[in-house]
Parts: sequence; structure tokens; C-alpha cells
Amino acid sequence: MADPIETPVQRYIFASISCMTASAVTNPVDVTKIRMQLEGELQREKGQLTTTYKGRYYKGIIRGMFRIAHDEGIRGLYKGITPALIRECVYSGIRIGAYEPMKVLFGATDPAHTAVYKKLAAGASSGAIGSSVAVPADLIRVRLQAQGRFLPGHSHQYEGFMHAFIDIIKKEGLIGLYRGTTPTVQRAMVVTATQVTTYDHTKHTILNHGWMDEGPKLHIFSSMIAGFMTALTSSPVDVVKTRVMNQKISGLSKDERLYKNSLDCLIKLLKSEGIFGLYKGFIPNWMRIGPHTVISFFLFEYLRKVAGIRPV
Repeated sequence: MADPIETPVQRYIFASISCMTASAVTNPVDVTKIRMQLEGELQREKGQLTTTYKGRYYKGIIRGMFRIAHDEGIRGLYKGITPALIRECVYSGIRIGAYEPMKVLFGATDPAHTAVYKKLAAGASSGAIGSSVAVPADLIRVRLQAQGRFLPGHSHQYEGFMHAFIDIIKKEGLIGLYRGTTPTVQRAMVVTATQVTTYDHTKHTILNHGWMDEGPKLHIFSSMIAGFMTALTSSPVDVVKTRVMNQKISGLSKDERLYKNSLDCLIKLLKSEGIFGLYKGFIPNWMRIGPHTVISFFLFEYLRKVAGIRPV
């Protein structure tokens, strides 16, 4: 009996289910990461960097999560869960679901022996397409998750997903939903090119050398490597994206805004907080991306196996 024919729809559905599950599990870490990335924003310019660091409100990932739970209840750790799931359904469904067709488009013929540059190109392309479509959900997710104790004037107050959606359109127009598109797409290209390529290449390198057989152990090990590499490469663009998306826009002229664009944000961040400012929230970022990557690829491979489709 012939193997079932794999379709783009199957890949999209399996990728969406896998990544939505991973997002639901890691949302508390994501909320804490966002808070840590925004805390002490540009304080060196105000001569307060050392004082702000010592007086951090969210002191590390674990204490930060407890702080949020204490202040806002367990629900506080699940702020932004609705747009987060919508984002994963669209963004990750496309970026992971389209990776293999993109790889073929760039000239890949043998999954076990494909050049790294073709995998990187496929990952960056599928990531860019997926994130471009999902920017509004991503922006609302960031703003909802950021709501907490912040510097006056730099945060937003929304009651939920629909309230945020309508309020942004009223105050900032439709274009407001696409605030931070450039750093978002940049991050998606870096994340997908690193994450999917590392998983794919690690897995097939191990298989080609006969170190492990196809199965859950290989999937988990490969995704753990991919998760760490993704956190390492994506943290700087993730910090910039978070700040550009979260900054106050309504009622301010372009000259009065904290950041004019992602490049302006990067320059100001480096001047004010140094290179380490780009890695604010790295531990929670890794603690989110690591488990997220493992869950996503483990489920993605499992669903493919159940459907009788060949592994990645």
C-alpha cells in the first residue's frame, strides 16, 4: 500500500497545532520575558542605570513569575494568550509548514544531504512570510503581556484582545496594527532560519553518522540544540521588536516618540544600556524558546507519524 501523500494543508495544520500547544505551555515565561526586556528602558540616558538595575522589580525569571502571580494572580501569567495562539496558528503554521516546500524551491532534492545555505534561505523566507501576515496579533500580544509596573507613559492599558484591537485602530489607525513590522519580520527570519535549520541539520547529521535512530529521542535532542541556538541569535532582535511595539504612539508626534524605527531603537539601546541591553531577558527567552522548540517539533513529528507522513 502506498504511503499517504503529504499535502501543504496537512503541514500547515500540524505545524499550527504543535506551535499553539507550545505557546500555551510557555506563555508565563513569555510574559515574564517581555516585562524584563522593558524594565529599565534607556535609564542610562537619565543617569539611573545602576540604581534601576539594583532596584529591578522583576529580578530574574523565577522571582519575576512569582512577582507577576502575586500582583496580578495566575491570570497575569496568561496575559496575551488569545493573540499568542492566533499568532502561532498563522505565523508558525506558515513558517514551519512552508519550510520544506521552500527548501525544494531553493534546490533541495535530498532531505538527508541538503546544503546549509539552502536550509537557511528556506527558513528565512518562510519566517518572513508568516510573520508579515501575523504582525497585528503579535503586536497585541506584546502590549497585553507588557501591562504591569512600568515607567509612566510607556505602557498601554487594555482589557483584552478585542478591546486592544479596537483601541489601536481608533487611536493609531489600521497602520497602528502593523507597528514594528520591520523588527518583527527581521526577528522571524532570524528565528526560523536558526531554529528550523538547526533542527533539520542536527537531526540529519546524527542520522547520517548513525549515532541515533529516527524517533522521539532524536527529535528531542535535535530540538534542544535548536532551541538554544535560536535564543542566542534572536535575543537582540527580540528586545528591539518588543520595545518598538510597546512604545506609546497615541498623541505623540514622530519627533516625540521614544523610537523612530528599529535602527533608532538599536542605537539608543546600545548607547544607553550597552551590548548587554540586547540580551535583557535572555534566560527567560531561552526558557521559553527551548521548551517551545522541543514541544513544537516533537508534536510536529508525532502528528506526521500518525498520519503516515515521512519525518522532517
